[in-house]
Amino acid sequence: MGQIKHSQTEKGGSFFYELEGKSLAAMTYILAGEHKIIIDHTEVDPSLKGQSIGKKLQAELVDYVRKNGIKVMPLCPFANATFKKTPEWQDVLA
Repeated sequence: MGQIKHSQTEKGGSFFYELEGKSLAAMTYILAGEHKIIIDHTEVDPSLKGQSIGKKLQAELVDYVRKNGIKVMPLCPFANATFKKTPEWQDVLA
């Protein structure tokens, strides 16, 4: 089983799923000030289909923003749909 990691630069970052040193899925975001991020893209390798990796990436992101007092704007269609289906995460929405 792979693991989810987080990477950030001064302009944005990503939560990504890595297996044997290879990144197979990522949810990327752009920083919009000190306390807001914009999720702009989610991509999951077809080999991971049916494993809920996209939702697991988003769960890690939600945990991170809660701990850091950050609000989220989900422009990515996948992330937006997942927020709508997951009421317990809607507290982090901007």
